[in-house]
Amino acid sequence: MRSPIHPTRFRQDQGVLDLACQMDTRRFHAGVGSLDLLRALRDSRQRQRPLALNLHWPASDPEGDYLHSVTQEIQLIGCQLGARQPVDHFHLRGTPPALAQLQPLMAHLRGRFNFLDRDRGDYCIDLDPWHIDWATMGSLRDQGFNHASIGVPDTGSDGSSSQARYQDPAPIESLVDAARTFGFRSVSIDLGYGHAWQTPASFELKLASLITLEPDRLHLFDYAQAPARYQGRSSQAFSGAADKNAMRRCGFESLTAAGYHYIGLGQFVRADDDLKQAQERGRLSRNCEGFTLHGHCDHIGLGLGAISQIDALCTRNTQDARQYREQLASGQLATHSGWFRQTADPVRLHVAERLACDLELDIPAVERRYGLVFRRYFASLWPLLVALHRDGLIELSPSFIWLLPAGLPHVDGICALFERAVLATPVSANDEVIDHDGV
Repeated sequence: MRSPIHPTRFRQDQGVLDLACQMDTRRFHAGVGSLDLLRALRDSRQRQRPLALNLHWPASDPEGDYLHSVTQEIQLIGCQLGARQPVDHFHLRGTPPALAQLQPLMAHLRGRFNFLDRDRGDYCIDLDPWHIDWATMGSLRDQGFNHASIGVPDTGSDGSSSQARYQDPAPIESLVDAARTFGFRSVSIDLGYGHAWQTPASFELKLASLITLEPDRLHLFDYAQAPARYQGRSSQAFSGAADKNAMRRCGFESLTAAGYHYIGLGQFVRADDDLKQAQERGRLSRNCEGFTLHGHCDHIGLGLGAISQIDALCTRNTQDARQYREQLASGQLATHSGWFRQTADPVRLHVAERLACDLELDIPAVERRYGLVFRRYFASLWPLLVALHRDGLIELSPSFIWLLPAGLPHVDGICALFERAVLATPVSANDEVIDHDGV
């Protein structure tokens, strides 16, 4: 008899980090603060580890002094790190500043951190196609950016929804052409679904126009759980569940038919993309910002709400603009909260990350690493895994778990099952022999 477990019972991936990821910001608390980050930065300097910087730029700057505050933070953080630590990755997130602000910002960053030359680093910038032209794209390339992430306009300049603005392909097409002309290594496009004014037909039309541009990556996300880049800028009126599911299904079907591969967290990539190549080689990692090729780096967040991750320590800057400005003006780091990952179950974290990044899990390797019996450790979850196997979502054996094509749209929900599983008392691998007579 067919299992009663059905794919629709899983929480669908929304393209944002949640319990399926290594980091759940709901675990952050005020007991972890600036002193913890200072110690971690010192350790990073002593070990001379490479860096991945993420700088968050807000959609608006009412006081007009955000650049000054960020510059203060760059100085405070930078003086704790070594001048030779290479910046392998840099991402300027949010709404890109005007060139008049960007040029001094990059000068401050390069003056304090060891940015790589000759395109040896991966340096990405978020772009708004309605405020960037060809000349600006050339200037961005001159500043060292070689990856572009383009957001599809979802609102007008006054914050109101605009179907005409949403459907106009010209600005995005122009940016993609400019990025390729100036030698950007990759172009990614973000596309949200679930606005009240969206329909399955309008979404399908927009997606089709983007696919013809052949971006290297296309990120689908639900506006109800939008990434930080879009929070506070989108309408709070959402479409019904049926329309939202239809848009999401259309996204998977259309992008798969166009040759894109789904790697999780709403990310679709071309077969030759660096993320897909890393996944196939078992070198893809996942951290506070999503999938990354730079899991070997210490991740440093700068700006409002930015997250840093250094070994087991995770910290987050305050999200209050006034508090951010005042803390930095007084010479203090803007750290607001954090947590130490060793307080969580390392087995869950490892299993969730490897299954998400590799789309498969080597069960004996987990058992050897942690000295446990996998089936016993996740005893409460095993019947559900068997049901998923029978439903054709995963291939399950005593040695491996594979995500099958039908299960890929639900990879984040499947990984979340391991995060939420009620665990048995850990058992040594010497205390029990796994039953190899079936799953």
